[in-house]
Amino acid sequence: MILTTSMSSPSKAKGSGWERDVAKHLSTMYNEQFIRAPGSGAYVGGTNKSRKEFLHEGQIRAFKGDIIPGESFPKLNVECKFYKDFPFHQLLGSNEIKILEKWIEQLLDAADDGDFNILIMKFNHKGKYIATNASLDLAATRHVDYHSTKYGS
Repeated sequence: MILTTSMSSPSKAKGSGWERDVAKHLSTMYNEQFIRAPGSGAYVGGTNKSRKEFLHEGQIRAFKGDIIPGESFPKLNVECKFYKDFPFHQLLGSNEIKILEKWIEQLLDAADDGDFNILIMKFNHKGKYIATNASLDLAATRHVDYHSTKYGS
């Protein structure tokens, strides 16, 4: 018999750790339990949307994004990304940023009407950032408007 261990890649471990950090931060901030979704990723997004037909609301909430929200946040949909770098200079131009488009698609793919969708990003030696729909008119001390031809601002 050969025993093997399943080791995740360093980038997967990095992303999983970031998801746990975000969940811990939200738990502390709101004094509620937020946890990293098992296996992470949208179990009910993309080609898996049909799964929503067979799951109850709590199950859908648990498998929607990277973070299972606390009880008071049934409409929260969170996608977390931790990458080495990001093309910030492209935010100043009028071109779409392919990686950001992909992340927005992942976030919105699992979303339901009325969800508060938030993309939480971290980049090595650059800091932490959030992205959400501009129509929400949230107060921000520093921000950049990004416009996607597919998803809007």
